[in-house]
Amino acid sequence: MKPRKRLAEATTSDGCKLTLYEHDGAFSILIDGLELMHSKATASEALLGERGVARIQKGDPGRVLIGGLGLGYTLASVLEHTGKQVQIDVAELIPDVIAWNHEHLQCLNGGLLQKERVHIHKGDVTPMMKRADPGSWDVILLDIDNGPTAMVAKHNASLYSASGLEAVHRALTPKGRAIFWSASSDKPFAVRLRKAGFEVQVVPAMVHEHARKMSYLLYVADK
Repeated sequence: MKPRKRLAEATTSDGCKLTLYEHDGAFSILIDGLELMHSKATASEALLGERGVARIQKGDPGRVLIGGLGLGYTLASVLEHTGKQVQIDVAELIPDVIAWNHEHLQCLNGGLLQKERVHIHKGDVTPMMKRADPGSWDVILLDIDNGPTAMVAKHNASLYSASGLEAVHRALTPKGRAIFWSASSDKPFAVRLRKAGFEVQVVPAMVHEHARKMSYLLYVADK
């Protein structure tokens, strides 16, 4: 059995240790020893991208915001399901994750960061949305932390608050769609989404394409 190789480490703003590993051609990112993402468990990220842009017809213009780069699978899905006229903004809080995609993850999705219609932003997606003009994006896809329960950075919880959801609503075009990735069910979060002016659909998602059960949830919020 091949040993797991540690490729890089970083420290989050909350002092947590983020580690990138490679094992037999697969990559994973751990937070304080707990697995945060794995390159062989990406079905939910792919579904996030596909569902997010489902109402944008290929060839039509549009603008998509992805909160959370990770291993790049949501970005890959958005690129696959949209035409060249759709511009994609990707906001990543941890600069090291961007650097890892450039340096270590070219064989996955790191090369996609060089696409002309992909724009990488270093920083927190929540203030980015709050600063944006109303109706800046047709689609906002948020795979931040562990979902409404923060795991990487405590301040990520502000995104799922009433004021954070109002910022998402404001940043969307009149018929825009936001999707929030979540590791578990959160009924109070769905209530807050509806209070913010969204129609909400909860979509189960698998860890990987051959999984026997649904493990994650996508909160699809249509304006």
